[in-house]
Amino acid sequence: MDSNRQTLGFLFKTCQIDLGPGPIFDLPPGPMPAALDWARVEGMMLGLAAGDSLGCTTESQLPRERRGRYGEIRDYLPNPHAGGRPVGLPSDDTQLAFWTLEQMIADQGFNPDHVAARFCRDEIFGIGSAVREFVRNYESGIRPWYRCGGKSAGNGALMRIAPMLIPHLRSGTPELWVDTALSAMITHNDSASISACLSFVQMLWKLLQMQAPPEPDWWLETYVEAVRDLEVDDTYRPRGGDSADYQGTLWRYVEGRVSEAYRRGLSVLEACDSWYSGAFLLETVPSVLYILMRHGNDLEEAIVRAVNDTKDNDTIAAIAGAAAGALHGKAAIPRRWIDNLAGRTAESDDGAIFGLLRGARGLWWPEG
Repeated sequence: MDSNRQTLGFLFKTCQIDLGPGPIFDLPPGPMPAALDWARVEGMMLGLAAGDSLGCTTESQLPRERRGRYGEIRDYLPNPHAGGRPVGLPSDDTQLAFWTLEQMIADQGFNPDHVAARFCRDEIFGIGSAVREFVRNYESGIRPWYRCGGKSAGNGALMRIAPMLIPHLRSGTPELWVDTALSAMITHNDSASISACLSFVQMLWKLLQMQAPPEPDWWLETYVEAVRDLEVDDTYRPRGGDSADYQGTLWRYVEGRVSEAYRRGLSVLEACDSWYSGAFLLETVPSVLYILMRHGNDLEEAIVRAVNDTKDNDTIAAIAGAAAGALHGKAAIPRRWIDNLAGRTAESDDGAIFGLLRGARGLWWPEG
């Protein structure tokens, strides 16, 4: 069986991955310090789950319509899938992230074919079009796994990518980047998507080690620095908004739009309205980065702004929540969000995500 690095090398050589072979694949992030508090990793994963659950009951509603109906959302809304109780239930963001972690625990590492199969085993709540295409291809018998994901610049890989760093906490080798690229490619074989996933995992790795929030510019600069050498597609176009005539790479669009919005002092709602805030990465990535630039020093406010001020609010809140959780740790997540989070990855497996986090710690960051 080929190693993941051999597989990635083959995909680059045969031009089957929509990505440039940037220098990141040979740069070790370095092992996490022994003093790393596991609560930072829990914060990352529970921030993702809480953001998803806070947003998924009003996903895809326009922010002003949502506010007119519910006011400002700061807690879980009554959920029809829980008998109308105000509890946090998952959508595909939480499911796919924790199924990835579940499969990596079973394999004691990342096996892309096994993760691909895991994604096809159970019902996916609120499944996106790109993931639906992947599932259809995989279940129809298309093999190998890397031929099943279509070219899509949707946010369905970025929303689930956070757990990829967990098996690498001790080793800190460049295999982290190899595994991340292959994981992203399972469902989204797209230049913008894979590069964004690599950048986000690199951000998370750095955030876990920070003792204080970074300066606002750090978020945008870190993103751009990572993806500049990776994106190979310069044909992306926004679906509308203030820069409808743009054509080029995702990173250049993000750099220009986010820096300009921050210079003008726009609110999150104003900025996200200007480029829309849907599931397309030209909307999701600037929204996440802008929220973190404005509110990354306050986990609750970052997630609340994502939930209230964006259209694809569950996914944007999940991504921003993972970043803020890695920076601030589990203790910064409001207790009411944790206590009322069902912790499901399926219809009735209450508490599953908490068990998976315990299993991951025992395998990759044991106490003592």
